[in-house]
Amino acid sequence: MKIRTLLVDDEALGRKRLRKLLETETDYELIGECCDGQEAVAAIQAFTPDLLFLDVQMPELNGFEVLAQLDHKRLPVIIFVTAYDQYALKAFEAQAIDYLLKPFEDERFYQSLHRVRAYIEGQQSNQISARLETLISGMSLRPKPMTRMAVKTSGRVVFVKTSEIDWIEAVGNYLNLHIGTETHMLRGRISELEKRLDPAQFFRTHRCTIVNLDRVKEFQTLFKGDGVAILKNGTRVPVSRSCSQRLQTLLTPKL
Repeated sequence: MKIRTLLVDDEALGRKRLRKLLETETDYELIGECCDGQEAVAAIQAFTPDLLFLDVQMPELNGFEVLAQLDHKRLPVIIFVTAYDQYALKAFEAQAIDYLLKPFEDERFYQSLHRVRAYIEGQQSNQISARLETLISGMSLRPKPMTRMAVKTSGRVVFVKTSEIDWIEAVGNYLNLHIGTETHMLRGRISELEKRLDPAQFFRTHRCTIVNLDRVKEFQTLFKGDGVAILKNGTRVPVSRSCSQRLQTLLTPKL
């Protein structure tokens, strides 16, 4: 029997590439494509695919919200497709669920298909469903990203919208929130603040810095793969070698 596959991605070019790669495999059958979360829920319920390529960030419903609306006892095998959700990637890895991180190589795609075959042939679908339920439950417990912060300074409390922050710098046990020409100091660890920020808007470029992606004007590659993000106000924020490629991917506009 062929593995009935459904593609879910809001990017037409993304779906086209997945379709072309899938066409080379004779034991896979493409049964449909969806461009948003609502459409995906309807298609999954109607066609009950064996395999689902599921984008994380989509209009209407994101990938997690799509899964939350499905019968967890009848979930297909899932291959997540994402460009930047670093927290989700950690969750996928912990639950032994495969994912494709954009941009991915053809070989990585075929590795995912090989893993799907192993799951299905080994009759491990129930285990996959159990892991997916655990993943969904864990993601639903994560608090929504903060949109406002309270900073105490000089006997007063300043309320800061996170969307107004240009970048964040860790200095010892304190964090400097850079907003235009102002800097507000907040006691805390950068790793903890990172968890509370919207990963679609903020990206940790270095162990000591986080940038607001909307404020980045330019990226420059430096020696040995390190880089620097140049903000719209001219500030230069360091980018580690391990983060450079991810940052460039995030900054590249979708076609």
